[in-house]
Amino acid sequence: MGRYFEWHYSGDPFDLFGLPHLITLAIVVLGVVGLIVFRKRFSKRARRNWRYGMAALLIVNEVAGHIWYWRVGVWDISFMLPLHMCSLFVWLTAIMLLTRSYRIYEFAYFLGIGGAIQALITPNVGPFGFPHFRFFQAFFMHAPIVLGSVFMTTVEGYRPTGKSLLRVAVGTNLYMAAIFGINMLLGSNYMFIAQKPPTASLMDYLAPWPWYILEIEAIGAVICLVLYLPFAIGDWRKRR
Repeated sequence: MGRYFEWHYSGDPFDLFGLPHLITLAIVVLGVVGLIVFRKRFSKRARRNWRYGMAALLIVNEVAGHIWYWRVGVWDISFMLPLHMCSLFVWLTAIMLLTRSYRIYEFAYFLGIGGAIQALITPNVGPFGFPHFRFFQAFFMHAPIVLGSVFMTTVEGYRPTGKSLLRVAVGTNLYMAAIFGINMLLGSNYMFIAQKPPTASLMDYLAPWPWYILEIEAIGAVICLVLYLPFAIGDWRKRR
């Protein structure tokens, strides 16, 4: 059992779109579909329990990840601070679920869902394949970010607005500017704006540094517009 927590893992490496990866993605999709289909069947108590339970899962899983990196002796300030987009939204999503914060929801809906989906499709888990701890920790980190925002949308009735898009665009660029300075100070690569991630990702298909940052901004804008599209269509239909 202990070998599934080792840093020098001797088991099967992570297989992108292998059977364990596909099953995990299918479970996440089923979770999203379930929230949409059964959105009206949640009682007030069930909604509260779901929010608190998902927030607890996010926090416990993230703390467990930090403990594991520390125990294997590789925890480092240059990559373990909660400054990557998904690491940040672990905590923001947990706070959103506990407090039902709409302001956090605006950012979590666009950036949390958009970033976590990319991380689920091409997870940065290194060589740690199923059933290593890191495999589970990565998916328990990203899946609740998606499910949390979907829950707040479908069950709690939250929705983004056009002003939400503007706030997200301005806030994201200010955050990226701050992270750029932190990366220069620490020699880190938070948000992968100093270089592309070492493992396979969608960034592999983008231009070299620094031009891929502009491409990421453009892709992010498209993703945000796609996520907003259902609400824009709904508003258009109401006006008619």
